[in-house]
Amino acid sequence: MNLDPALLEILACPACHAPLEVNDAESALDCTGCGLRYPVRDDIPVLLVDEAVQTR
Repeated sequence: MNLDPALLEILACPACHAPLEVNDAESALDCTGCGLRYPVRDDIPVLLVDEAVQTR
């Protein structure tokens, strides 16, 4: 996954507004707050709650 570090600094979970962290193994961004996992497709984060998967 090739995401701009500056972009990662400003992205937040749309559901709870917590920071997101990169999950290279799943090609996703994981929320540090509510545990939702957002997919990254073609290096573009899909930050739609309907597309997210609960991880915990």
